[in-house]
Amino acid sequence: MASKEILLNAFNMNCVGHIHHGLWTHPDDTSTDFNSLSYWTDLAKLLERGLFDGLFIADILGVYDVYQQSIDLPLREAIQLPVNDPLLLVSAMAGVTQHLGFGVTANLTYEPPYLFARRLSTLDHLSNGRIGWNIVTGYLDSAAKAMGLSQQIEHDRRYDQADEYLEVLYKLLEGSWQDDAVVADRSQRLYAQPGKVHKVQHHGEFYQVEGYHLSQPSPQRTPVLFQAGSSTRGLAFAGEHAECVFIGGNSHLAVREQVNKVRASAVAAGRPADSIKVFMGISVIVAPTEAEARAKHAEYLRYASPEAGLAHFSSSTGIDFADYSLDEPIHYQKTNAIESVVKAFTGKDSGWTKRRLLEQHALGGRYTVLVGSPTQVADQLQSWISETGLDGFNLTRIVTPQSYADFIELVIPELQSRGAYKTAYSEGSLRHKLFHQGPRLPAQHSAAQWRDPQRLGDNSSSKLNPAVLNLL
Repeated sequence: MASKEILLNAFNMNCVGHIHHGLWTHPDDTSTDFNSLSYWTDLAKLLERGLFDGLFIADILGVYDVYQQSIDLPLREAIQLPVNDPLLLVSAMAGVTQHLGFGVTANLTYEPPYLFARRLSTLDHLSNGRIGWNIVTGYLDSAAKAMGLSQQIEHDRRYDQADEYLEVLYKLLEGSWQDDAVVADRSQRLYAQPGKVHKVQHHGEFYQVEGYHLSQPSPQRTPVLFQAGSSTRGLAFAGEHAECVFIGGNSHLAVREQVNKVRASAVAAGRPADSIKVFMGISVIVAPTEAEARAKHAEYLRYASPEAGLAHFSSSTGIDFADYSLDEPIHYQKTNAIESVVKAFTGKDSGWTKRRLLEQHALGGRYTVLVGSPTQVADQLQSWISETGLDGFNLTRIVTPQSYADFIELVIPELQSRGAYKTAYSEGSLRHKLFHQGPRLPAQHSAAQWRDPQRLGDNSSSKLNPAVLNLL
């Protein structure tokens, strides 16, 4: 039986400390160079040499101020602070690569859809169809207050807003310009045909938009849509919109259940079960031998900060774990943070205490960590795929860029020898590389309905005087 080909993203963030907190102090780590453009272009070239499908760049707005009700520890340990804009990295990295995809995180709660649509189209043009968007609605009260709100919008309400946001984007990206709108005919002095460009008229609960999309159609039109969220409302949103879903988990059984829920959400939305690729976050420490890998793991532990990891987790849950004694059970609290995480780690039957959380964050984060030789790591990766139905992984950095370089040098050749990893990139857009069905969203996706100009409103540019248009 042929091995399933594993999809692989590098998981990173435009900051010093991302997932494995404290490791920035390791002498071989270069993450403090994150303000340098060469740090990112060198990374992009490294990942393309390793045939990674994409670089998935996380982001947050706001600060992690729940733990101890301050940002003292986030500042000392650089816990995703400072953090820079992820979208501004893409043009430079796309310029030094040909195939690597880029999944960028942007919080729709604070991004006007009309402007954001142009940013996405611009990046899709400049990358020749290699851009993806990780859709997030935010979970930090600190971000809400910084953006002028009194508090974070309620969890399910954020998804209601997100549904409408996506509708506006689809109208702009998929419908405003017809495929044949641009002719660029010098002899006729005709760049775009007025009758082929349509005004979007959207009057909803959250958004009021009347206007033409400012960018002509890009290779993918809509970027590849990433999403993470395993709550009931989050899964419904994924079924309607997502093409790639990012999950976490520490056991095959738990991950298999999540994968099945994601597939079911797609079917419930009228899409094929395999229309969503599911990725799990994972960390790998590999060396030529198991003994060397174990020694490397022990070395990394000396630099990690479990408390910094716990401070990060406090903001993920909205619970200040500094208030708990080491062996006191973590009790459930209603928060507006990540609902599925709160439920998983709280309650009288959960068994979680501060001591257990610190142990889980021994490497500065709580991701599953694979440690071993190339053969052992490849065995474990294939086991996760075969036992859970996963499509691939988001590979974290522990020490930068060593974690990625080790994986490329040692693990990828082993996976390739088993037929479990590609030996060359296929041509085409990021979407085509992932799904092999062309650059555009398929007809079964909810975005497809907005390709009909009649659904966008009554006004189109054909109603304007062409002479006036030539002056604009």
